[in-house]
Amino acid sequence: MKWEGNRESDNVEDRRDDGGGGGGGLGGRHIGIGSIVIALVASYFFGISPMTVLSLLSGGGAPVTQTQQAPAHAPPADDRMAKFVSTVLADTEDVWTDIFAKAGGTYTDPKLVLFRGATPTACGQGESAMGPFYCPVDRKVYIDLDFYQTLKNQLGAPGEFAQAYVIAHEVGHHVQNLLGISAKVDELRSHASQARSNALSVRLELQADCFAGVWANHAQTSRQILENGDIESAMNAAARIGDDALQKAATGHVVPESFTHGTSAQRTHWFNAGLQGGSVKDCDTFSARSL
Repeated sequence: MKWEGNRESDNVEDRRDDGGGGGGGLGGRHIGIGSIVIALVASYFFGISPMTVLSLLSGGGAPVTQTQQAPAHAPPADDRMAKFVSTVLADTEDVWTDIFAKAGGTYTDPKLVLFRGATPTACGQGESAMGPFYCPVDRKVYIDLDFYQTLKNQLGAPGEFAQAYVIAHEVGHHVQNLLGISAKVDELRSHASQARSNALSVRLELQADCFAGVWANHAQTSRQILENGDIESAMNAAARIGDDALQKAATGHVVPESFTHGTSAQRTHWFNAGLQGGSVKDCDTFSARSL
């Protein structure tokens, strides 16, 4: 992936040296590693706050909003991985600002928070074991960069463009938030059966995958960021975190009605739909009869 020398975003907060933000609790309740593993398998790419999953597993209700935020500062200039993340975030800013402007709207940039271990968020306590996630309340993407080692070594999805896809997917949830899609889905899910709620969650996640593809399309057209093998690495990452793949790896079998993010085939299909079409209109997963 060609990214070095491109613009870096100013919207990156580095909390990695801020003491972990309070450790492994949620609203004062202890969360065991078993619960975190369950949450990880059930919702690997958390578009709808992962703290909700952990809160339910711990016997609580809605996650408690965290008001204490760690001090924000920019990452060190010589941190290559932070520079990569900042550059990818900047590229998503450029793409979505242009798309919104052409549609007569205004894009508001999200913040991206780098942390280690745990950190407070407006959606509750964030844990690195949960993987990257987006909090719609504070409009921030959270990521522990150690996740990329998990992506490469445990999930078998190496490559810089696979790493960029992770960020673009979470930014896709930010786009959904700005467009009011997330709020509408949350409202529908609050009155739906568990099966219907899961089905709506799948469509939300697949749309975020498609939005990641839209970003890749525009970034390639404008800046020619792709190299040989990049598309394949992103497709591989999308496939590795499909609900069927994660469930089979964890339990040896799959339970389709419990899917919340989509199968490997669905995730690669919708990423590719955005990549090939390059339009938000290509990402209407909610009207699609077949996913």
